[in-house]
Amino acid sequence: MDINAVQKSYARWAPVYDKTFGAITNVGRRTAVDYINAHGQNILEVGVGTGLSLKHYHPGLKVTGIDASEEMLEKARAKVLEHDLGHVESLRQMDARVLDFPDNHFDTIAAMHIVSVVPEPERVVAEMARVCKPGGKIVITNHFARDKGFFSAVERLTAPFANLIGWHSDFEIGRILREESLSVKEKKSLPPIGMMTFLLMEKTANV
Repeated sequence: MDINAVQKSYARWAPVYDKTFGAITNVGRRTAVDYINAHGQNILEVGVGTGLSLKHYHPGLKVTGIDASEEMLEKARAKVLEHDLGHVESLRQMDARVLDFPDNHFDTIAAMHIVSVVPEPERVVAEMARVCKPGGKIVITNHFARDKGFFSAVERLTAPFANLIGWHSDFEIGRILREESLSVKEKKSLPPIGMMTFLLMEKTANV
């Protein structure tokens, strides 16, 4: 998917996202935030979308969110005002392939249900690793392609419609495990029926 397709897709989804994809991805989002609340401090959420996660972060954290879609960000900013979320420091429109932050800046980076959406996901993961502090964590929740079975067949059938539906149904996890500065610390399936995966990676301390 190219960046224009992503922006157009999420402009279409923004009005109904919370009650559609937002509801489906809630378990992964809450699992990621629960981990971050216990371990993080200075947080970057890549692909913050409509801000569904923002009110669940611990108020003692410092949270920055970015997204490619201005329509999504408008809804996220409304949630910050509605719930008086003082821990949200900024919400910015940004291309995740070129993060406008210095090296080794954030303790923890969250990417919830976005790696199968963004163009050049390998480049996005590399950028997240760059701005993560050595010893810091990158928390990813996402749907990844299955090797076999009924759902694997469905994923392959829907793959050609990625630009229309807004995500790659046949996205393989190996594509985001190539960054040499990151090591996998935890990987587990999430309900319902193992559709989503929680992936915890750590940046090598001597990088």
